[in-house]
Amino acid sequence: MVYLEPPQQLLQLLRASLPDKVPASSSSSDPIDDEESAEILAYVATLAATLSSTSSFEADEWRDALEPYLSALPSFTNGDCKACIDAFRDESQALLASHDESSDEEDAFGGEQITDIRFSLAYGGKILLHQTKLRLRRGHVYALVGQNGVGKTTLMNAINNGKLEGWPADLTTEYVDSGSNVDPVHEAKNVFKHLSESTGRADKQCRDILEKLKFTDAMMEGTIGELSGGWQMKLRLAKAVLIDADILLLEIRWTMMTTHYNLLTLTFTFLEMLPKTNINLNNMQTNKSHKSSDEPTNHLDSKTVKWLEDYLMGLKETTVLIVSHDTQFLETVCSDVIHYEQRATWGPHRKLVHYSGRMSAFVKKQPQAKHYFELATTDLKFVFPDPGRLDGIRTSTQRFLEMEGVNYRYPGNDKDTLTDINLKMTLSSRVVLIGANGAGKTTLVKMIVGDTQPSNPSTCRFFIHHNLRIAYVSQHAFYHVEQHIEDSPVSYIQWRFKEGFDKEKIESEAYRITPEEQKAIDDYNLEGIWSRRLRGGVLEYEIKKKNVREKDNIYVSKDELLAMGFKHLLRQTDEKIAAKEAGLDLRPVTTSEIQRHLDDFGLAQEFGTYGKIRGLSGGQKVKLVLAAAMWNCPHLLVLDEPTNYLDREALGALSAALNEWGGAVLMISHNKEFYSSVCSEEWLVADGKVTVVGDSSEREMKAVAKKKAFDKEKTEDEVKDSAGGNINSNGDKYKDATTNFWGQTVSKKEARQYDKAKKKMDVPLMRKILQIPAGKIMPGYEELGDGNTVPAK
Repeated sequence: MVYLEPPQQLLQLLRASLPDKVPASSSSSDPIDDEESAEILAYVATLAATLSSTSSFEADEWRDALEPYLSALPSFTNGDCKACIDAFRDESQALLASHDESSDEEDAFGGEQITDIRFSLAYGGKILLHQTKLRLRRGHVYALVGQNGVGKTTLMNAINNGKLEGWPADLTTEYVDSGSNVDPVHEAKNVFKHLSESTGRADKQCRDILEKLKFTDAMMEGTIGELSGGWQMKLRLAKAVLIDADILLLEIRWTMMTTHYNLLTLTFTFLEMLPKTNINLNNMQTNKSHKSSDEPTNHLDSKTVKWLEDYLMGLKETTVLIVSHDTQFLETVCSDVIHYEQRATWGPHRKLVHYSGRMSAFVKKQPQAKHYFELATTDLKFVFPDPGRLDGIRTSTQRFLEMEGVNYRYPGNDKDTLTDINLKMTLSSRVVLIGANGAGKTTLVKMIVGDTQPSNPSTCRFFIHHNLRIAYVSQHAFYHVEQHIEDSPVSYIQWRFKEGFDKEKIESEAYRITPEEQKAIDDYNLEGIWSRRLRGGVLEYEIKKKNVREKDNIYVSKDELLAMGFKHLLRQTDEKIAAKEAGLDLRPVTTSEIQRHLDDFGLAQEFGTYGKIRGLSGGQKVKLVLAAAMWNCPHLLVLDEPTNYLDREALGALSAALNEWGGAVLMISHNKEFYSSVCSEEWLVADGKVTVVGDSSEREMKAVAKKKAFDKEKTEDEVKDSAGGNINSNGDKYKDATTNFWGQTVSKKEARQYDKAKKKMDVPLMRKILQIPAGKIMPGYEELGDGNTVPAK
């Protein structure tokens, strides 16, 4: 009786490899020998299946594993079964190759094969690829594509570090990534010296290629950290061209579809560049090389991208591997596609599947991947919370921002950066800012978000609604998130919002109180700002001074407080009041509540609750940044290059969510396909002026209550989750105090005392403040009881 059930195909191959003397079936003159032989063969076939599943086909390994069992068969009287094992191993390897569904490539597709390996890849405790095959040919340009989080960058890093199982040891690598991580030591290096030392090339060659890329003498003599992201990317590309490496990894983090404005203002051209080069590209192409690219058009202008395209397509003896979200770039340069796929027959893990042909050919073979060409074709969905109501704003076309005749000049400059700016925004606004680097786009955004003020306040009109909540997602938002890389996304949001306001924003440089301002606060004997009111069109703040009774508090106008130097204190106060208007003081920061919010941005529980920020891909970090920015239900979302790191599917989801959302959108983007799907209004920034093109049409007013109410967490586990958060599990069951038992309005002091008692659930004190007689129940406050019995908590 055979107890094991080995793979039948391997068992048949094993029987076919045995000498004729070995029983092939259970019909034999000696039933005992037949049964024992069948059991041995079943066990050996099972061992062979295990070795095959791990792509272990070393002759010694198979002999060591199988020989002790096969040698016990009656036919191997001399114990020598090595020839049988070798034949069985060869047939098993051929069988595995015949079942390989990871390629549609024909053997005669062209090009010398430089790698043909099978490997598994994991990050932390997560298996990204399991027993997948990677075969590369010389002269081919491969696009490595897949959703955010599948492990594209991890694979590129493994190739760069030579950590893939079976990877040829004689291949060297050069990695050109998007430079999202800030390295102070690297950024302190001199540009020209770094290029010369890291490539080993002559100074003339280094200078020639930098000049081709339009580096000035000042930029060459400066530090890497002084370069913008685009120029740092060009420097890395220059290094990659100069180094005679086998493997080049290029990583493009966002799509480069330059606007008509950029095309008019760019001066660098590929045709100008070619005659000046002293780099013999033909010689470089004849070297044995395998170059891989990881997101190169991240920070590149259109002419530099054109140069890169021509360079890559001109490589005849070089293999190129590219990770990019720029479909048109891939369509232009790539000859093959390597796609991360998951199929039912493969179990829970993904494999790499090779498709010959360009991206368009790949999409024809896999129609579900058409989102690479169409933003709208995606199953992924983002859900943005509706913005809270703004006082006095009753329609989506009423203005919350107005700028008339606004100028801005940086301190110490003798010329305005922006002049005579006339703009407006409403909840219906969908605006894209377009302009060359240095034109003043970021300067304008900083004025809108409140970081700076006009240089001519007395001669211009500059109005921003005092309760406007703004979510600003900048290009460098990763910096803040990566200060918490050992925390989970849920823990990060808990830390940021547990006090009922955005702690990260309050601690930022734009809000931080300077020593000079703190001295002014101390000299004024200021204890704090307790409230704010709008009176006669003027914002006034309730000032509490030290050693002064509450009833003697005074109201001071915003302009007066700014004149006293309390700029950052006022910004903190306004931010906290706006957060309270959004209901952040009531919103629970429990694990379940935050994970529900993360689910709306496509960050599953596996990553949001149980994973660490360190393990998130670039696209997943963008989703986290967006989710955190939208936690306070903003009225205006400002996006600086929002397409960074997001794959095509996520871009489609973001576009759809922005079109459904009820707030205003202001974005800086070079991706015309993306911004044109959202924005109908363009602000063109050039020569210190802003020209408005188009208009945002009226949209549905999607306002919610002034202060949002949230469902209480009722289960024991959810109550435990709230420990350390900004709420008491039952603290919001009691109403706020407005009038006492006798119908008299409670004073501000009594209201604050009541609020403190409510948080402590001190029912006797709450009854005392409301002046409820013993034995009486106050209508509307039944939860406080009659004073004789202890109410249920």
